[in-house]
Amino acid sequence: MTKAEKVTEIIRILESYYPETPVPLDHQDHYTLLVAVLLSAQCTDVRVNQVTPALFKMAATPQEMVKQKVSDIAAIIRPCGLSPRKSKAIFELSKILLEQHDGKVPNDMAALEALPGVGHKTASVVVSQGFGVPAFPVDTHIHRLAWRWGLSTGKNVVKTEKDLKRLFPKELWNKLHLQIIFFGREFCPARGHQPLDCPICSKFGRKALFKQLQ
Repeated sequence: MTKAEKVTEIIRILESYYPETPVPLDHQDHYTLLVAVLLSAQCTDVRVNQVTPALFKMAATPQEMVKQKVSDIAAIIRPCGLSPRKSKAIFELSKILLEQHDGKVPNDMAALEALPGVGHKTASVVVSQGFGVPAFPVDTHIHRLAWRWGLSTGKNVVKTEKDLKRLFPKELWNKLHLQIIFFGREFCPARGHQPLDCPICSKFGRKALFKQLQ
């Protein structure tokens, strides 16, 4: 099987399991999405969704957020981890949005990455899930699966993102990003993974995976 045929089959499998790909982080607009994605760093989406209702009840716009104390923001988001750093980033990026972007979240990667606490992956999620701009956000989970499936060398997330963008059609990037995340959670977890039971690893998994079973 050629690499192109392998990619086509992976697309088919992912589409069969996840024809719909709802955004996993609860949000009302671009700003609340940005904040939720920032909070999701080293935290589960489930935990973020448990925390954000209280945060957005207190402040759901940049205008409201800059009126809050950083310590009050930190107290609410503490369950997400890294609360001192994340609370400061939320406060500071809200100020910058007001001062430089008329209070609106930009749909430009460079402008997003210039915001405090917003790296390449966070910016990619915001433009893809918030604005529909083609992007392929690669977190540690997608990075792991891309290696398992033989789609990338697995050296780093930057290389993995380039490899996935080269292999998959641009018009599918936004959906595939979520499909791979959903698939990883259900069939291809980091721990307790059974390659022979995985619909993709059982077909295309690297040989190293199966040595673990011997």
